[in-house]
Amino acid sequence: QVQLVESGGGLVQAGGSLRLSCAASGRTFSTYAMGWFRQAPGKEREIVAAINWSGGRTYYADSVKGRFTISRDNAKNTVYLQMNSLKPEDTAVYYCAADRQYGSVVTLNGIDFWGKGTLVTVSS
Repeated sequence: QVQLVESGGGLVQAGGSLRLSCAASGRTFSTYAMGWFRQAPGKEREIVAAINWSGGRTYYADSVKGRFTISRDNAKNTVYLQMNSLKPEDTAVYYCAADRQYGSVVTLNGIDFWGKGTLVTVSS
């Protein structure tokens, strides 16, 4: 079992930055691919970024490429999402997720574990 706790959300002006963190419990964190997802009001949950177990492979949604960076520190059981040049359309609840299969994270298919989310609000 893996428990995920997100933090770092908040209110920021357009053009600003935030760094989200996701702390994972358990000693098997380094064996999991991780992902950040978001869900805006009235919209479906969508992938933002994913990272494989070693950090050597990453994926980004087109809407965040060049602005967001996903990273992980396996020694700290933590995955991060650095968000720069934020836009009002980035406003959403951001969720952290874990799965043993990188492909499952990228395709949002049967993901094993989810956090409860953290709200990011970008004002114009």
